[in-house]
Amino acid sequence: MPTYLTFALAAPIGAMGDLAVGERRSSWDRPGRSAVLGLIAACLGLDRADEAAHRDLEQGYGLAMRIERLGPLLADYHTAQVPPRRRNHRFATRAEELAADDLETILSRRDYRADLVVLCALWPRGSARWTLDAVADALTAPHFAPYFGRKACPLGLPMKPMLFAHDDPVAALAARAAEGPERGFVSKSQPREVVLDRADVPAGMQPSRIELRRDALVSRARWQFALREEAVIAVGPAS
Repeated sequence: MPTYLTFALAAPIGAMGDLAVGERRSSWDRPGRSAVLGLIAACLGLDRADEAAHRDLEQGYGLAMRIERLGPLLADYHTAQVPPRRRNHRFATRAEELAADDLETILSRRDYRADLVVLCALWPRGSARWTLDAVADALTAPHFAPYFGRKACPLGLPMKPMLFAHDDPVAALAARAAEGPERGFVSKSQPREVVLDRADVPAGMQPSRIELRRDALVSRARWQFALREEAVIAVGPAS
């Protein structure tokens, strides 16, 4: 029976970025695979320029998520100073942007979600680079501060990694939902959904829908992502 590392992502507000177009930064109703793997990478202390390490995370692990609580959408309107776009140049940091001598002012909208609780299950595929115990240690004592999508969205609860041995990730997430310390922060009657790669859907289980998401990591340094088929499975709340 396979072992799954489960952990919780809970925050008063969070950003689950959709495709960024112009000044609008919208939010999905669940985190992207690359976002959660990026959070794990931060906890492990991986530098964004370490392409080999990020590739090992992307290729070496399966990930499923169970949406336990999803609050209303919040829109944040604000002005920001940015330099004009430059051909063949990408500003690496906000400090580098502000150092430009030709700043312009734009109106920006960023969407957030309130009252979030998402349970995650991670498992190795083949010869994974890090053991689940090593990842659990990193989530307990992260190298870099983890946050829910943007630095303005700190986590509201410890991630509290827990290992479960179950037949499939859906069952492991159900066990976490029933036993995890965050269970008191969710409604028992709220319908739940589990999302995971289409190829990882347990045998005999029928997804309610398949969606395309551009969150399969290609290059963390160049911020490039490929399309991925994500299965959405409706599940009942924990008893």
